[in-house]
Amino acid sequence: MFTKRYFDKTADGQSVFLFENSNSNGIKVQILSYGGTVVSLQVPDRQGKIRDVVLGYDTLKSYENQDKYLGALVGRCANRIGGSCFSISGKRYLLSSNENKNHLHGGMTGFDKKIWADQIEGENLILSYLSPHGEEGYPGTLTTKVTYSLSEQNELCITYEAVSDLDTVVSLTNHCYFNLNGHDSGKIEGHFLKINGDQITPVNREMISLGTSLPVADSPFDFREFHPIGERIHDTHEQLRIGGGYDHNYILNGQGMRLAAELMGDESKIKMLVYTDMDGMQLYTGNFLKGAPAGKNGAVYQNRDAVCLETQFLPNAVNCPDFPSPILRAGENYHRQTIYRFETIE
Repeated sequence: MFTKRYFDKTADGQSVFLFENSNSNGIKVQILSYGGTVVSLQVPDRQGKIRDVVLGYDTLKSYENQDKYLGALVGRCANRIGGSCFSISGKRYLLSSNENKNHLHGGMTGFDKKIWADQIEGENLILSYLSPHGEEGYPGTLTTKVTYSLSEQNELCITYEAVSDLDTVVSLTNHCYFNLNGHDSGKIEGHFLKINGDQITPVNREMISLGTSLPVADSPFDFREFHPIGERIHDTHEQLRIGGGYDHNYILNGQGMRLAAELMGDESKIKMLVYTDMDGMQLYTGNFLKGAPAGKNGAVYQNRDAVCLETQFLPNAVNCPDFPSPILRAGENYHRQTIYRFETIE
């Protein structure tokens, strides 16, 4: 079951706690109440050696000072909203702009920087946050609950729930940076990746979704079969040039809970399977990690030292009428889930 201990105080004096759970197979996870952040995820490799497969920091100060969202819960809305505005039922809402004129990952002080209330129920860690009406410009008071659980089947499950008193926009995700060879082992370009998606959502030069789709066939975005991440990352494809590498959302095939992606560490032989009931998944290859604070045990993280697989609604969907709507109607229950399952390969 999860245990709880004091971690540190924020710059403004709020207490932050660290939660830890492990299973009988040697997997251990650590999570902070600050941002619901996954600090550490230790997994045995094929030889039984324990590897910490997520990037992170040793100190709360580093989490407060970083702008990379390492391990954090992201909300109210993951990814970018073009022009920092949207309309619901004819009413226009202006959001905070934290990436030029656009809104990214919930704004200036998103869910990644909030102190979440905690409750432990056996194998479940339940984090909750009440987002007031008007926070970062969003309408409605939003009650959010995120449950982390670790199973004997080597699954880290994240369940997202929310309800609002006004129509609003919600797309919650976790921003773990994965390196299955170990958080301090360098480039992930040798990792093998497979994605259950036939299309991506192309972006403009400000990384804002165009509201259209682009087939992955015959392009460096085709991960329908396993490919090393670095095999085609230097291709001259316009979308790769815009993103500085992979930083694109895949429209996942199928509906309901299904396999979205598989990631394999080329050295560790650790395999991670990602299951979700979300519409999309952002593939981000850590193209701008350089310059982050020193990581755990003094690790210096460089560009492409990790990969993110962020399950979410399609980006900028509230402004793209052809995309499934991320609008949560007043009184309706938002309920989504993502599972990361770990195994080893021969």
